[in-house]
Amino acid sequence: MSTASILKATATPLPVRASACQNQLLAALPKAEFERLRPHLEQVSLPLGLALYESGGGLSHVYFPTDTIVSLLYVMEDGASAEIAVVGNEGILGVAVFMGGETVPNRAVVQSAGHAYRLEGSVLRREFARFGGRRLGKLQPLLLRYTMALLTQMAQTAVCNRHHSIDQQLCRWLLLSLDRLPANELRMTQELIANMLGVRREGVTAAAGDLQSAGLIHYSRGHITVLDRPGLEARVCECYDVVRREFQRLLPPRA
Repeated sequence: MSTASILKATATPLPVRASACQNQLLAALPKAEFERLRPHLEQVSLPLGLALYESGGGLSHVYFPTDTIVSLLYVMEDGASAEIAVVGNEGILGVAVFMGGETVPNRAVVQSAGHAYRLEGSVLRREFARFGGRRLGKLQPLLLRYTMALLTQMAQTAVCNRHHSIDQQLCRWLLLSLDRLPANELRMTQELIANMLGVRREGVTAAAGDLQSAGLIHYSRGHITVLDRPGLEARVCECYDVVRREFQRLLPPRA
């Protein structure tokens, strides 16, 4: 079954809170620009583990997450993978659609189940190119600034994975995830976290154990509750703050 058919099969009416304005980019659009997109926005339910697109695959749609988190993974020939970025309600999935690329080199997998708004790529490209010369619109510069912030996250993730401990990487991953969720809880097994970080499961087990012993998190059967966020922020490397400040600098304040 194709990704499109899975999404159609799992589409369900969303609760009132899961409105388009939960997405930071859609919420920042002027009313006139948003109204042009509204008829084309399709609400979809994204279950844990669903692949929205695969490495080398084409992109027919973009996704505006509302209460879900999607991991961008680079997959090696032997099947090994590592996360290069996370996308939540601050952004959009499928930047290649408006940046001129027809395929993507990475995989996008739902890390935290939830919902998103799906939009046909042709509609976004048309709106993206709608303004030119002295005719100004907000969508184009907004998406370009988001892309800049996303590139910063990717670059900082590469640096972090090379130079910082698994403990620090796990703190960064937890904080980035919390920034994109309405609660302080995540559902994720240690094996999946290890795949995201590109490290051995034993390393994640030890790091999670240290954070739990310090009273920062509680971990049980794939359920992670953050008990002390300031404690995590004191323990994380500088990579988290670099990414957070860049998103704050480039994107409008959350509604």
